[in-house]
Amino acid sequence: MDFINPLANDYLDKYSEATPSYLRAMYDETMNTHGHAHLQSSWHQGGFLCMLSKLLRPEFILEIGTFTGFSSLCLAEGLVENGALHTIELRPEDATTAIQYFKQSPKATQLKVHIGDAKAIIPTLTPMWDIVFIDADKTSYIDYYELVLPQLNKDGLIIVDNVLFHGEVLVPSISGKSAKAIQAFNEHVFNDTRTEQTILSIRDGLTLIRKK
Repeated sequence: MDFINPLANDYLDKYSEATPSYLRAMYDETMNTHGHAHLQSSWHQGGFLCMLSKLLRPEFILEIGTFTGFSSLCLAEGLVENGALHTIELRPEDATTAIQYFKQSPKATQLKVHIGDAKAIIPTLTPMWDIVFIDADKTSYIDYYELVLPQLNKDGLIIVDNVLFHGEVLVPSISGKSAKAIQAFNEHVFNDTRTEQTILSIRDGLTLIRKK
């Protein structure tokens, strides 16, 4: 879901060019054919992820929630030559789609796909992460955060999607399991003295979290 005015989103897309143009075909295919296309990062959001990655020049990136691979490929744009992006997807069918797109990417050899439960997979991965992108089941956000934080490099960045959860966290009485989980996550991070954070109103809300 796009949280801001759709006309503003169209304007941002028109006047932003950070998203690699070669990704347009895969982006459109997912939007036009996937039954859960709303789970894909927006075109402008992809450009934002790409820009951050290019600025940080990460060696190791972890993504929790691959979907069909658009955000993975945006994040991979900034990888250093010998770097790698590890991405975890629970649904085998979406992971298979992503793998097919990855094979067509200039970064193909640097992309590692893991299929299964992220909470079981994360502890088996050994790199120290420069960037972590969390965009998976909302009820597990705090678990993911606590799992990755010890493996985040100093000054490393955690990026978390959907932290406004369609505006459902803005009402006085929050209902719904996922909205409550997002509110609990936002409060958890806000009160964590190990990190500092800022929330951006990009699409459905992105939090940038820096390890102190």
